[in-house]
Amino acid sequence: MKKSILATLLALGLSASMTLSARSILDIKQSITDDNIIAPESFETQTRLLEENFYIKNYVVPGMDLGEPQPASPAEYEERLKVLPTVIEMPYNSLVGNFINMYLTKKRTLVADMLALHSYYGPIFVEELIKEGMPTELQYLPVIESAINPNAISRAGAAGLWQFMPATAKGLGMEVNSLVDERRDARLSSRNAARYLKQLYDIYNDWSLAIAAYNCGPGNVNKAMRRAGEGKKDFWEIYEFLPAETRGYVPVFIAANYVMNYYGKHGITPTIIKRHLTTDTVTVDKYIHFNQIAAVLNIPVDEIRMLNPQFLKDVIPGDYRPYTLTLPTQQCLSYVMSEKRIADYDSELYARRSHVEPGAQPADPVLPESDHGAANLASASRQSVNAETNNELAHTGLVEQMTVRTHVVGRGESIRDIARKYGVSATDIKRWNHLRRGKVREGDSLRIETFERMNPENIKVVAAAEVAQVTPQELREAGATELVVAVAKASGLSSASTPSTSGQDAAASPASAEPATPAKTPAKTTAAPKKAAPATTVYRVRKGDNLGKIAARYGTTVAAIQAANGMGSKTALQIGQKLKIPPKKAKKSTSRRRRR
Repeated sequence: MKKSILATLLALGLSASMTLSARSILDIKQSITDDNIIAPESFETQTRLLEENFYIKNYVVPGMDLGEPQPASPAEYEERLKVLPTVIEMPYNSLVGNFINMYLTKKRTLVADMLALHSYYGPIFVEELIKEGMPTELQYLPVIESAINPNAISRAGAAGLWQFMPATAKGLGMEVNSLVDERRDARLSSRNAARYLKQLYDIYNDWSLAIAAYNCGPGNVNKAMRRAGEGKKDFWEIYEFLPAETRGYVPVFIAANYVMNYYGKHGITPTIIKRHLTTDTVTVDKYIHFNQIAAVLNIPVDEIRMLNPQFLKDVIPGDYRPYTLTLPTQQCLSYVMSEKRIADYDSELYARRSHVEPGAQPADPVLPESDHGAANLASASRQSVNAETNNELAHTGLVEQMTVRTHVVGRGESIRDIARKYGVSATDIKRWNHLRRGKVREGDSLRIETFERMNPENIKVVAAAEVAQVTPQELREAGATELVVAVAKASGLSSASTPSTSGQDAAASPASAEPATPAKTPAKTTAAPKKAAPATTVYRVRKGDNLGKIAARYGTTVAAIQAANGMGSKTALQIGQKLKIPPKKAKKSTSRRRRR
């Protein structure tokens, strides 16, 4: 009796299994429902965090009202996916539909911002995919991996646009250390992502499995295939044996392709682009800090960071090996022409000690000798000759210049209030003033960096004014090149003449207004050279130092040192720290004319 019952049960089980195996893969694809899947971490990305990105803040207009959500029916989703010109199969099921609706409703603003970011990063993705012969629809993997944020870091430690783990990145030849993380490099990470996906496709010969393996690793996919049974080599057949996050990974990839192609049919408008960003690269083979590049080329440091997030500490260790630096296209020529000047700018401040004797006290820094304006004149001449090429916004007639301001905190003011007043982020204010907490007190002085647009012609006038007092004879004595001397002559800086002091001439030539001799002073046969402005001193903090002692030593004030170094009122000194010491100001004459 027991044997007959057992035989009956076995027969029923066999029949059921045969019926299940007889179901087509298409049926499985279209019938899967799973409420326990894990959505990608990119779904947790807040639009507010993306808007901290320099590109979003300065190149597009964020915060647009997208109106009410406009979802479609499942039949419309399925039909539109079916006609997408893709190599990778894009089947529809309820999971795909749920992710599509998520993007179109709760994540509408995020989609608009990602579309704006994709206008810059998308061409890079496509270019690298095409080089490796990969389907271009893979360009939307960063949508679900990082929300197209190069600085994204997952809970597991994956980083960059394509979310590589450190071990995977190193296995693909990418550098990951304290100063450089090439997982954040848009072009390099895209190139290696394309190569990695190509390797995965060569293993499985199926794009859905290759994409699944990109998420959870080939080991987990192989394990799921073994558990599913022999001959099961389709993502949807092994679906239930995959990790929870991977089960949702392929459906959300299909949803991302739908949304990034059909956003217009659902009332979503890409965040408006104020100005398009085009970039190129230069090779850096010296130890360079971002501040040096920003100061010489007049580029915001935040823009350099946005274009080069792989350099974690604003440092390019080019003395270790050459690195690629991305800059706005118009600034690449400027970098090549000014490479030496960039490396020399505040070089003592950013230099690393190569040899130190234990117990030895570092020597006081030596003031650099003045070149009598030769470098400034050379810079002014290059700026005049190459203004149209070197200015990022030359075609609009405008450039941006950083201005440092000091804001005294008023009663009841918060960092957020101050940030809103100056059009900057609260995060930047904290960084500029080394604030660990987001609280400030009434009376605190805060450093604020803003960018003002100005005409390139004005910049040339300012540069000319810096060197207007330098004569060709003085330049020859300083060892300047004949080219620089010739530029001085062309600028009307003759050693045998004195600039005119008439009101009419001064108004017509603002560049020569500064060094003009007062009208009541008789002209001399030979113009006496003016003293060059004292250079900024670099001082290394020693044990027992404080700002009061240092200020007294160099004849300046504590406030001046704090302002020169972007220090807050409560910033503590550290032994070995390098400080810029502003030049000692000349004392004003106290004599007064007697009134008759």
